[in-house]
Parts: sequence; structure tokens; C-alpha cells
Amino acid sequence: MSVAQPKERRIGVAVPVGALRGEKSIGVGEFPDLTVFAGLCKKLGISLIQLLPVNDTGYESSPYSALTAFALHPLYLRLGDLDEAASFAEKIADLGKKFGNEVRFPYQALLRAKMDLLREMYASNEKNIADKAKGGSLAEWIGKNPWVKEYAVYRRLKEANGEQSWKDWTSHRRVSTADIETLWNEVSLQSEHLFWVWVQEALDTQFHKAASTLEDMGILLEGDLPILMNEDSCDVWAHPEYFNLGLSAGAPPDMYSPAGQNWGFPTYNWQVQAQDEYGWWKNRLKAAERYYGAYRIDHVLGFFRIWASRREDASAILGRYDPYLPVTPKDLKDLGFDEGRVRWISRPHVPTGEVWDSLRNGLDAGAVAAEVEQVFTKALDRIGHEELWLFKDTIQSEKDIEALGLHPAAIAYLQAVWGNRLFLEYEKGKYSPVWYYRNSRAYTSLAEEERNALEGLLEKHRQDSEKKWEAEGKKLLKVLTASSSMIPCAEDLGAVPDCVPRVLTSLKILGLRVVRWFRAWDKEGQPYIPFDAYPELSVCTPAVHDSSTLREWWDREAEQSVFSGFIGVPSLPRVYNPGTAKLILQKIAAAPSRYRVFQIQDLLHLSPKWYVPDPAAERINVPGTANDFNWTYRLPGAIADLARDEEFVRAVKELAGSTPDAGASAKKTAVKTDGTSKNKKGKK
Repeated sequence: MSVAQPKERRIGVAVPVGALRGEKSIGVGEFPDLTVFAGLCKKLGISLIQLLPVNDTGYESSPYSALTAFALHPLYLRLGDLDEAASFAEKIADLGKKFGNEVRFPYQALLRAKMDLLREMYASNEKNIADKAKGGSLAEWIGKNPWVKEYAVYRRLKEANGEQSWKDWTSHRRVSTADIETLWNEVSLQSEHLFWVWVQEALDTQFHKAASTLEDMGILLEGDLPILMNEDSCDVWAHPEYFNLGLSAGAPPDMYSPAGQNWGFPTYNWQVQAQDEYGWWKNRLKAAERYYGAYRIDHVLGFFRIWASRREDASAILGRYDPYLPVTPKDLKDLGFDEGRVRWISRPHVPTGEVWDSLRNGLDAGAVAAEVEQVFTKALDRIGHEELWLFKDTIQSEKDIEALGLHPAAIAYLQAVWGNRLFLEYEKGKYSPVWYYRNSRAYTSLAEEERNALEGLLEKHRQDSEKKWEAEGKKLLKVLTASSSMIPCAEDLGAVPDCVPRVLTSLKILGLRVVRWFRAWDKEGQPYIPFDAYPELSVCTPAVHDSSTLREWWDREAEQSVFSGFIGVPSLPRVYNPGTAKLILQKIAAAPSRYRVFQIQDLLHLSPKWYVPDPAAERINVPGTANDFNWTYRLPGAIADLARDEEFVRAVKELAGSTPDAGASAKKTAVKTDGTSKNKKGKK
């Protein structure tokens, strides 16, 4: 569904469904709450609502760790709206009382409570539900959603195996389509399978109803399609041929993650997916189109090339871009590298003295000698009579090093030196440069002419690889854009090759511009890109779900004087307040980007009523951490309470209704001591 014209400009808000506080919701936002929230947005002048992924993730709170690309999350089901809820009103109310006042929702406890009650409701109404599945409305729904058979079989098996990954199940770890169909048709299992179908049909009904209401209101609903699938998912279990299970996707090292990011998700086998014309992706888009008018393509760079590590590695420091035109033994031979030199640049060499040094701190001489002996015995093989060692052939990954049971200091040293190489031979005779190859022992030992020759070779391979990336990305994204009427918006953050913006522009896909990161990083001072240089074909935002809010960024992370100068407001207060919020958000709202989208937290900072003592408490997610905090954000008040805050309503309406010149960032604005703003000419 879609309510947007091709070039229609909109002000939007990003909010997780679970964050919504409705009068009937049980401790967490539910799909029907979207209708009430849309009513508030209409009042505020907001015409786009952007969601996080809403697929079933089981007892993993991250919405990007889905168990399925199709099924919706039971957490967002409104139990009281089910036909079967009549005799359970008291129990539903009790759950609301138990969880309703939590500042952040207790994900696992709340999900278990809802699932337990859903089980009770199903058991009390099973005969009636089964009748609907034999030839009634539920049977019709199954026919329209054939994916639910695989999902129901997978969910039953996962539950029967204590929620373990399918790789650890006692049976059915490898199945064919025929095997799944046989399990689905097993009479003794039909009750369990039907439970999951019943839940999914109810979720679809509620979400579709809410989405249709938003469409009627003229509000564009934007969904989020994670590019990757959790290895422990129905899709990978049922269709392993679509994935490279030996590789783990992630991101290369950067200033925030010096060891890179290893997400643990398998990469796609695009060659196999091409054989059925990418039917899995087309079906995925068809399912999403039932609710959304626009969709965010998560990590769009992965359609061009993905940073892939060995499944056995914990970090991504020895990852590589896939696809990549490999360096071959012939390439290296042509540069004058003989077999010994190739070994020197492609395998980490360990000096004897470094092993001793790594263990000297905090241990007496006798203990050091014993630990060093263990390292040489278990991990390394000497090169002839040299004081140099290579890792044993049995060691192929960081996890292999961890499994040796050596002293922690030795493990830390060996894992660090494991990445100390110029090339990674990821397949026999296929080499790719490691991310930090210029810092490697091998590279720094090369003569200048050798380095220059090597750099020339790598640049040639990068250019040739980029041609391949461009062709691959254009082909795959064409499939997506041609398969759906939804408006595509790309998350194109990270190490972006030059071909990406070209392809996105040619396919009319909106890119993402996060103000704090949209800078000329290669120029002195790394200046911010002026707002008037933002392309129309983009989504502009001050913060995302993985970042701090604008308030926390300003108070704790920003170079305040630099940013104040950039927006032409040199007198911005050092401590964030509603006046600061108003000025910064108005500058962003004036950008020429088609969509200007703000996290709900950043809009709430327009009113002093919603400030919490610690701005970090308002974050949705802190990347690189796993805890009960992440992904459990809730609004600080009910939707109705927000609507009654006149200052909040007035400020957002002014923001959404204002259309200042996109180049206004160069204009000077004075800030009064009370935090409100006034242009020097007295004109907004």
C-alpha cells in the first residue's frame, strides 16, 4: 500500500511499535496503538511514521535477529481484541497492571506472559479455531500465506527443543520441502501447528487494519527490511541453499569498532537465488507491501558487496569484501614474490621474543617459562632454526586459539598477532588484503618499490572489483524496485564505494543522511556538509536507533562550537534545552531531502515535560552490547498524555509546518537566555 506521490516532501517520526503506550496495551506497544499514534501525528502535522522491523524474533529482543522474514512478532498482538478474548478479560487486565508502569518493558518476561495467556486462550477455543482451519476464514488465510506452514513447523520444533538453535536440535536439523510438508500434515501435530497459524492470522489482521487506517489518514507507513537473516531462523533452516553458511556477515573496522563487526548472520548465495529469479525476496516484499507504503533497505551496501568473515572467527578483523577479484599467485609472482615471500605476507610470523614479552607482566620467571612452553607446544611451529614461528596448520581461526586453554595473556597476544598479515588466503590461491595490511609486520618490511608495486596491484583489483559491485548492486536492487510499489529508502552508511550513490540515484532510491555523520571526512577539519547540498532523493535525520539521541549527542559527544558555527547559531547553550532542540530541528527540517525523519525522543525534547535526568536512558540500542536495556524503549507518557502537552504539540506543529529556505543554515540566529530562539530580523 502507498499514500505517497513520487516527489512528495514529508516530515516523519521514527518510533518502535513496542515504545507506544496505549490505553489498552499490555506493557508494550501493540499494532492497534499505531492508529492512536497516527491520530497524534495528524494533529502534529507529521505524515510519515517509520518503524523498526516487526518480525518474530522469539526471545531475542533485537528486531534485527528475526526467526523469520515473514511472520510478525506475537509481542505486538492486542489480546483483548481477539474473538477468543471474552472470557479472559480479567487475566488480560491483570497483565496490564503487572507490566503497565515499567519505564522500559521487560522483554522476555512480558513475552512469556503473553504467550502463556495465548496458549490458554487457544486451548479454550481450539475446536472453533480448528473448524475455521478446515474450510473457513483461517483456511483461506493459510492459502494466501503459504510461508506459514514452514514457520509453524519450525516454531513447534524450536519450542520442543528448548528454544535452541536448529543446529542443536535432536532431529530435523536438515530437512527438505517434502519433509516440512510431511510434518505439517502429521495429524498428531496439527494442534501445535495451528496455534502458530492462529497467532499469525490475528497479528496480520490487526496490523493490516492499523496500516489501512493510516493510509486513509494520508500517513505514509515505512517499514524496515533487514538485509540479513539470523542463522537460527526458519528461512535458513528451510532454505539453506539460499545462504553461505560458512561465512558471517558484518562490517569492516572503523573508528567505533576497531576489530570490525561480526554479526553472525550468513551471507546470501546470490547465484542460487538467481535460479528462481529471487523468488524469496519477491515474496518478502509482497508480504511487506500489505502494510507499508515505503520501506527502509537495511545495509544496502550488502547488495553490492558484503564484509564476510569465517564463521569460526569472533571478530571481523580478517574479513574480506565478497565479491572481490582475488589476487592470485601469478599476480604475486609477476611482482617478484617467490614462495617464501608469499608465505611472509600471507601468514602471521611470530618472533620468539614477543611470546616471552606477552607473558612477563605479573608472572614470576618460572611461571613465564612454563606458559611460554605451552604456547610453543600447542600453538606454534618453528621455521627451521630461526627465532620465528608460524601457527600450526590445525589453527584456522580466533576460536581455535581460544580453545587452546592457554594463559589469558597468551590468548590475547596470539589473537592479536593472528591478524598481523598483509593478505588473507581465504581459498586456495585466492588472496585479499586484510583491513590493516599497511600496519602489518610484512608490509612494513617491504622495500619502497615493493610497496609501490603492491599498492598499484591492489588499486587495480579494487577498481575491477568495484565494477563488479556496481553491476551486482544494480541488478539486485532492480529486482527489489521492480517487484514492489513501495517507496525504497536505503540505509547507505559505512564505507560507501563510489558506485553506490550512482546506482541509488539511477533507481530513484532515497539514501540516508545522518547529520552528525554527513561530513567531508577527507578534508581538513572534516566539515559538515551544508544542508543545501543534501540531495532531494534522500532521508535526512539527526539520529538513528543505533546512535545517541540528539540531546545526548549535544551534551556529551558533539563538538558544540563546530556544529553551532555550521548551523549559524554561535550562541547555542552548552546544555540541551527545548530552545536548542527547536533551532537544530528546524534547520534539519529545512533540508531539501524529500523526507526529514526525527526519532520520537528528539521531538519530545521540544517540551521540558519529557526530559529525563540521564539522556542515555532514552537510547533504543547501544551497539556492541547485549543486555535487557537494548530494544525496550517506551515513551515517557501515554500517547494521550503527549497529545495533551500543548507546548509539545505547538512546537512540533511549528516544525512540521515551517518551510524556511534550505540554505538557512548560513543565517545567524540569536538565542535568548530562556532557550527560545529569535532571528536577528525578528522573522522565523
